Amino acid sequence: MAKRVFALHGVDGAGRVGLRKTVRREQLMQTVAALPPCLIGMEACSGAHEWARRFQELGHTVRLMAPVFVAPYRKSGKNDGNDAEAICEAVSRPNMRFVPVKSAEQQAILALHRVRQGWIEERTATINRIRALLTEFGVVLPNRAQHVRRGAMAAAEALPALARRALEDLRSHLGTLDERIGTYDRELEAQARASKAAQRLMQIRGIGPITAVAIVATVGNARDFESGGSSQRGWGSPRASIPPAASDVSDTSAGAAMRTCVACWCRAHARCCTPRCVIATACRAGCARCAHDAGIIKPWWRSPPRTRASPGRS
Repeated sequence: MAKRVFALHGVDGAGRVGLRKTVRREQLMQTVAALPPCLIGMEACSGAHEWARRFQELGHTVRLMAPVFVAPYRKSGKNDGNDAEAICEAVSRPNMRFVPVKSAEQQAILALHRVRQGWIEERTATINRIRALLTEFGVVLPNRAQHVRRGAMAAAEALPALARRALEDLRSHLGTLDERIGTYDRELEAQARASKAAQRLMQIRGIGPITAVAIVATVGNARDFESGGSSQRGWGSPRASIPPAASDVSDTSAGAAMRTCVACWCRAHARCCTPRCVIATACRAGCARCAHDAGIIKPWWRSPPRTRASPGRS
């Protein structure tokens, strides 16, 4: 929906084509305003939520769909006209999964999350750039960010003047990124304190203010979904992920250590209380409610040996 030219395709109640034309971006609102109130279907892509809000103000009913659900209805090659016809066909399906239209406030909060995530990635890249610069001069710092921050300037004393100036510029840029990320963190925490839905989510262990705000802004009204699994379509794609701030912990050693036990809510267990992976060590916190404590359930990889004895044989 960020194009300069739009293809329109419309049908009546009997399925007969009544509208098929191409309009420029400046003419789209005028063209849609001239139509009687009707059902408008669009793919959930860039700018779709803004157009949906504008069309709703004109009295139309707007339905957004994930592009992956529209693709099976495309009859031939991919172009604007065939895409418009496929959308028109898909929006009339009774079992189609629709994406709720986000408000401008939801999109604004998601914009904060995406900009913040971009700065976090840029900060990581800056730290790696500092470490790589020092490595060129034989100074190898540990991989941890705090070691790079502390040891960069101390190691820069022996560098040439030009290299030292470049290192100082990188450290200055790193400090600027820290300030911006901190500012966005405080803003998102303030949004969490002002949101009742975010406050309820924060009562769940492992969900902090930034994650709670991201979930609220991404999902919106949970009553629009039939189940938790169907809420994925509210993110614009059936397999899309929520913003990085609220995404699952990655499958690394650090990520595993942050997981919590679903039975006792302790962080001592890296991957206990899951159907396929049980550890045999006891909970460090000494939690008596942990179903997978040592001596209660054996590790899944230590199954009892199978025998070839047949029934009736001693």
